[in-house]
Formats: sequence, structure tokens, C-alpha cells
Amino acid sequence: MKNGVFTDYKVFAGNSHIALAEEIASIMGKPLGKATVTKFSDGEISVNLWETVRGIDVYIVQSTCAPVNDNLMELLIMIDAMRRASAGRINAVIPYYGYARQDRKAKARDPITAKLVANLIMAAGADRVVTMDLHANQIQGYFDIPVDHLVGLPILARYFKDMNLTDLCIVSPDHGSVTRARNMAEFLNCPIAIVDKRRPEPNKSEVMNVIGDIEGKNCIIIDDMIDTAGTITNAANAIKDMGAKEVFACATHPVLSGPAIDRIQESQICEMAILNTIPIPEEKLIDKITTLSVAPLFAEAMTRVFTNGSISKLFDTPRNF
Repeated sequence: MKNGVFTDYKVFAGNSHIALAEEIASIMGKPLGKATVTKFSDGEISVNLWETVRGIDVYIVQSTCAPVNDNLMELLIMIDAMRRASAGRINAVIPYYGYARQDRKAKARDPITAKLVANLIMAAGADRVVTMDLHANQIQGYFDIPVDHLVGLPILARYFKDMNLTDLCIVSPDHGSVTRARNMAEFLNCPIAIVDKRRPEPNKSEVMNVIGDIEGKNCIIIDDMIDTAGTITNAANAIKDMGAKEVFACATHPVLSGPAIDRIQESQICEMAILNTIPIPEEKLIDKITTLSVAPLFAEAMTRVFTNGSISKLFDTPRNF
């Protein structure tokens, strides 16, 4: 730091998504910082930094995806190591924020784990968080430090726009994704439809009705994440049965746990576009799945953080799309 201004920065990575961290660092013109994150025989996590970070603006790229608790602890310990090594400003870059679905008390005596995770990140010593498509926007308010909440929708919308599909309709797979579907419909200048579903138990959904005209349309179902894929595949099968021409799907976070891949493979979805906020094993990369990179967006956001540039300019609107 010179005269109160950071003059250099370094990018480090935990073990959750090294390929994404390397891509981000490459775009920023930097090598990944020298650090090793390993485990002792009893499972405790060990972090070693092999280069100086004193007075440096540091970025730690770490998605808190499965194994969630290991990756979260890696992030916390790396933040603590940076703080104790006198890093100038510590930026936690979390493409996928684990525990985001536990954002409120759904019933008596429930924890609010998303808030607990925010407390842990702040207590460890982070000065800023850069993340993407939080499951609940209010999680930004759980932090008392700046949170740059990036949006993956423009990446997905551009991909489908380049396909030059006609008779488009954007479909929200449930009531919670209506705003997301409406925003994408504005990008692509087309109508929306809403799937009315009920969830009898966690990770299980049933389609009750479809609100909107989907007959003869190329439908794109959009959601923030795909976990067991029950919601999105049930919606796809329902709207196909109701007369949709082709059914596409897209989401930011490919959690893809349990029976997700089998459900997608057997569903009426002809193509699913997802972002690489979470690493996907080779065996899950079926032909129906297309992966798009978030690295350029994160690299640009991190550069703007370093130079105190405007982050809001990264959010495209229909007018300049």
C-alpha cells in the first residue's frame, strides 16, 4: 500500500474449485498465489502460505460447495492466515455460497445458518465478499462488510439469445423464481409462464398447474440452482405434456446431488445451460449439459474492486444488452 492506495494484489485458492480460480487469475494476468491447503490424519485442515501478503490486497477464491463443511473451514482458515500475515485487504470470493437456503426460520426452533456462516466469515477477518446469485438476496444484509452480489443471468441470457430461438417463453419453475424469470424475459423480449407447485417434503416437488401460455413455444426454465433436479425436471415434463415445442433449462449453481443427473437425462429437457460456480465431475457432464464460465465476470469484478471501480456497471440491462 502506498499513500492509502493498494498497489498490488494476489489471487489465492482453496481446494473447492482450483480450475475456476486458475481461469480467473489468468484473465487478471496473475499466477495463483503459492499456498497449500491439506489435511492432517485426523481431518484437521492445514493452510500454509509460501509467499508474502503483507500490505497486499488478497483474493481467496473458494466456493463453499460439497463437501460444504470442509470447503467452508478451508475458507475461514485461509482468511485467518491472511489476517495474521498482515494482508492489506482480504476479499473472500465465493462463487457459490453454501447454506444459503437456510436463510430464515421456516418453523419454530430452526437455525438461520446462512447468517451464522456470514458471522464466521466476518469473525475470521474478511473485509469484503464477492459472490453470485445468493439463494436469498437478504443474505447480503447478514454481513457488516461490503458484499458484491454478481448476477449470472446475463451470461445465460446471451447464450440463449445467440441460439436465435423463435416463439420463446421463459418459465419460472416455482413462485420464488418469478422475478428471475421476468428479468430474463426482459433480456430476451418474450413472455413468461409460472409453474404452480407444492413441496410435500424437502427435495421433493409436485406440479399443480401452469400459469401462462406455453403451447407451441420454445420454453426456457430458469432457476438459481439445481440440486436434486426434481423441481426443474418436473416442470419440464409438465410443460412438455401441455404442448411446449422444446424445453430448455438453465441455472447458475449446478449442485447436482443425489438423482439429479438421472432425472435430467430422463426428462423432457433437450439442453441445460449451467454456470461453473461449482466444479462438475466428468461423470456428470452428460450431453444435455452445457457449461458456461463465470471467470470473466469475476475477474472483471475483482479488478474493479482493486481499482475502486464501479461494480454496478457489470449488471447489464435490457437497454444495453
